[in-house]
Amino acid sequence: MDIDFEYYKIFYFVAKYGNITKAATALGSNQPNVTRTMKLLESQLNCRLFIREARGISLTEEGELLYSHVEIACRHLLNAQEEIFRQDSQRGGSVEIGATDTALHLFLLNALHDFKQEYPAIRIKIHNHTTLETVKHLTNGKLDFAVITTPFETPKTFSSIKALDFAEILVGGSQYANLCDTALDLKDIKQYPWIGLSRGSATYELYRNFFIEHKIDLEPDMEVTTADLMLPLIENNLGIGFVPETLALPLLKEKKLVQIHLTCEIPKRSIQIVSDKERGKGLAADTFYKYLKNRPVTLSALSAI
Repeated sequence: MDIDFEYYKIFYFVAKYGNITKAATALGSNQPNVTRTMKLLESQLNCRLFIREARGISLTEEGELLYSHVEIACRHLLNAQEEIFRQDSQRGGSVEIGATDTALHLFLLNALHDFKQEYPAIRIKIHNHTTLETVKHLTNGKLDFAVITTPFETPKTFSSIKALDFAEILVGGSQYANLCDTALDLKDIKQYPWIGLSRGSATYELYRNFFIEHKIDLEPDMEVTTADLMLPLIENNLGIGFVPETLALPLLKEKKLVQIHLTCEIPKRSIQIVSDKERGKGLAADTFYKYLKNRPVTLSALSAI
């Protein structure tokens, strides 16, 4: 009788966790698929393997017998896979990722520094585009994965994991210090030049919709293609703009920028690690992806940027 080895692998995780939902999570699958596979395995073996209980599942006598053999085989194979994975990572390989400016400065730079110390042989190529352009390149298969800034829309086949939340604030150069005396209504900033990212960027669409929701018609007086260009322009009193708080803090402390408070709440944003679930990654890319996914982000790490 030929039974798909994948059935035994799924059986191993279900038996190991004693819970179908937890097993599905560990396998990157879902509960219905795991349940269906276990029913097929029981049917092909012509025996009952599990007893389903309120708190999970337990193995029948036949299930215990099967698990005693499957556990050994799976552990050997998974350990061998991990060893090959580790050796390949140490040998090298290449990764192509997409990243927005904000994602690069708030999250990726520190992560890259630490990752390269641990995996110096892995080559990384970063494509710096807007969120919308990066999603397009990922959809076309030009990237292994992407680190991008919300908001964005992706196909259903994509997975998205939050790397960190961040706040943006409204700032101006030193000549706008008089605006710091009291919180302004959003409509009050119409009389001042606004510097923003250009059309086609997620940030442009975010604030365009933000103003529309508050019944304000406002377009940037000065548009820039990258977030890097905004702070120098604002610092030189060419206008006011919304920028990530973490990036503005050093200039605020030096009094080269001032924070302009608003009576309304500024939209919250996050940086997400996005990949296509239907497209496999090379071992080097998977190493970097898992490293970023499991990397804790601390305030001290952000303050070092």
